[in-house]
Amino acid sequence: MSTWPGDFIWGTAASSTQCEGAAPASDWIHWERAGRAPASGAGNGFARRYREDFALYAAAGLRHHRLSIDWARIEPEPGRRDPGAIAHYRDVLAAAREAGLEPWVCLHHFTLPRWFAERGGFQSAANRVGPWRAHVEFVAETFGEWVSGWKPVNEPVAYAAAGWLGSGFPPGVEDFAAFGLVLENILLASFEAAARLRQTGSPVATILNLSTIHCVGEGADLIARIFDQALWGSWLGVMREGVLRSPGRDPVDCAALADAFDLVGFSYYSAIGVRADGTRPPYPEGAPVSPLGYGIWPRGLRLVLDRLNAELPGHPLLISEYGLGTEDDGARCSYLAEGLRIVRDALGEGIPLRGFFHWTGVDNYEWLHGYDVSFGCIDVERRPRGSYEFLASAIREGAPQELE
Repeated sequence: MSTWPGDFIWGTAASSTQCEGAAPASDWIHWERAGRAPASGAGNGFARRYREDFALYAAAGLRHHRLSIDWARIEPEPGRRDPGAIAHYRDVLAAAREAGLEPWVCLHHFTLPRWFAERGGFQSAANRVGPWRAHVEFVAETFGEWVSGWKPVNEPVAYAAAGWLGSGFPPGVEDFAAFGLVLENILLASFEAAARLRQTGSPVATILNLSTIHCVGEGADLIARIFDQALWGSWLGVMREGVLRSPGRDPVDCAALADAFDLVGFSYYSAIGVRADGTRPPYPEGAPVSPLGYGIWPRGLRLVLDRLNAELPGHPLLISEYGLGTEDDGARCSYLAEGLRIVRDALGEGIPLRGFFHWTGVDNYEWLHGYDVSFGCIDVERRPRGSYEFLASAIREGAPQELE
């Protein structure tokens, strides 16, 4: 018999570009064609095999699934919406419900319609309150009845850093002032979307990429504080004081948005080590390093939970992503075992943790790494791995004893 709370959320998470391939009208397909990223093709085939995928998730007890409705697919040109794409996403959401799953929807997971990006994207406040707001309204009205929960914007800080701090995502620039502006606008876009989506009656959660930050060597205190302000202080200020503080920007008064989110959801993959020169070595020293270059350290999950519980006492929390990219599924099982121990301990200590989403269900496209990094508990041929059975057992019976 399971030792988990009866209403605990168990789910998987994915994004449209990663499992369906880049939309023909997106900025990402343009990035691929310019040779800046590997070809995504048709993703992992989810657009054709979603019913099969949902059945696999349901059988394991992973009864919540977060997907993204790709803006570039449903509005390939400004003001022109594609009836076929809209019907497709309705079918996907209906199929999830038919399989016994609760679908959660993300509106922005790193990629944009190319027309929106060419107008300046989220560097422009006018774009945020114009086309973006209209898109949020359309999605709420068109899909709201099929959606069990919302996660409006995936990892706002990671998005701003990836595109404007030289990490290789569109538009591919390194400009700290522009980073601060984009971060301000994407956070406001996320909070404003949450306030509207909440009106549908379904819960709304953040997807914040969160890590604890650790100085490595002498003289790194200042750079660590800058990292911390971007990663934590920017959005925490909204929730605690109604003030958004993006690095290098004047504070923005947004008191009306302080309670826009029902749950503080976050992704955890690693802690962040920083040196005085701004470089980020794997942390902790000596930890195994993942194919993506970060230290594999599941214990950092507990540090994030503890900080959230201290910063926002009593606020419901949600692990929106937790997983390991590796070809060694045994290592993935061990990583999951340690993560689920942390979850169980946190629950036992009264931390208001409401659920756990595994990244990801089926192997998919990993951005600049293409298909070279496997995060799935199921491979692209829809063959469940040992980690799939591990998760199913953990959900059914509590954390499996053999890995205790």
